[in-house]
Amino acid sequence: MASWSEFAADEPRLADGIRVLLQQYGPGFGYLATVRADGGPRVHPVSPVITDEGLFCFILDSPKRRDLERDGRYALHSFPPEESDDEAYVAGRAWPVTDPAQVARLAQSARAAPQVDWRLFEFTVDVAMLARREQHGTGVPGGAPGGPAVQVWLDPHAPPAAAGPSSVPQARPARRSRDVQRSAA
Repeated sequence: MASWSEFAADEPRLADGIRVLLQQYGPGFGYLATVRADGGPRVHPVSPVITDEGLFCFILDSPKRRDLERDGRYALHSFPPEESDDEAYVAGRAWPVTDPAQVARLAQSARAAPQVDWRLFEFTVDVAMLARREQHGTGVPGGAPGGPAVQVWLDPHAPPAAAGPSSVPQARPARRSRDVQRSAA
């Protein structure tokens, strides 16, 4: 499980592209998917906080917070930009931040209201994805006409997914990052 900082150090251009999409409207804005107690997905809008220290989110007392406290798996997807179909995705595990000094520092910098019942979570990064799509007939450098240019990063230290009928293959790629070109279907 890599921290945002470790991921950003390994793939700075990819991390910057994801940060730009998550912060395109000022403060962070995206959709957080969590795992309900029955195993189903739950999706809510959130305001992620990206700093040099990591990727964080202040989560109010809610079903999504209880999801993270019970099962820390998450996926975070950027809000769609108005001018393109670009998208960013990060997934991993969320952990409550327990250091009071770090919580206070991030709460002050993010202007988190102290009177609200929130808890600060740090999100680790197991996978990160950035898809850039052609805009108004201009091609994406290196991309197939009409198709997205996709860059994926997998944490080389993350354990492989559990075997199952719909799981990702057990073998992890030798390279941590790869560019994937796909044509429009």
